[in-house]
Amino acid sequence: MDIRSRLFELEDLKYKEFASKLTKTKYPFIGVRIPCLKKMAKELKGESLSFFDTNYFEEIMLEGLGVGYLKDVDLVILKLEKFIPKIDDWSVCDSCCANLKITKKNKEKMWKFITKYRNSNKEFEIRFMIVMMMDYYLENEYIYEIFDIIDNISCDFYYSNMAISWLIATSLAKLEKETLDYLNRTKVNDFIYNKAISKACDSYRIGKDLKNYLRKIKR
Repeated sequence: MDIRSRLFELEDLKYKEFASKLTKTKYPFIGVRIPCLKKMAKELKGESLSFFDTNYFEEIMLEGLGVGYLKDVDLVILKLEKFIPKIDDWSVCDSCCANLKITKKNKEKMWKFITKYRNSNKEFEIRFMIVMMMDYYLENEYIYEIFDIIDNISCDFYYSNMAISWLIATSLAKLEKETLDYLNRTKVNDFIYNKAISKACDSYRIGKDLKNYLRKIKR
């Protein structure tokens, strides 16, 4: 049985209706729930996932998830270079990033790869880089370079801006002093700045006193 046939066997029409309203993408939905896709991706180990003529959202998601189950970081990077241009929604982007646990043991090599997108003018190349930074690199060794990168991103897209806001809010929870210092000098636009503060104020990981301070420094 081919992969597409397996996906249609898992079709859930109610979920299809829900997911298609939640996610803006050019790819049509079959209606397969994410846990089912993760199980399939793990079984396939990424090796047979080469949908260069893909038509369905689930095939894109399956390919992105499958890369995370490969054991060779060089192969992961080769697969990502072909996969990232296909991303056109936040769900596929963020799910792929979350599954790239191989990054934890290959920090420098993956850092060199993701930061090549720092000058991109494509929304989801930027979002991919930012979400990867947020998931794996919010630590002292990388934080100042991260701040420099997000201060110098020239493109202005909704989903990349939201990712930057999310990163700053998460950084406040992990590296409070460094991130507060950054907020005093940041070049990010008002939307990113205020959205980061809003996200931080909604976070259970940030204390009441810091939240009160953040509300006072909104632009």
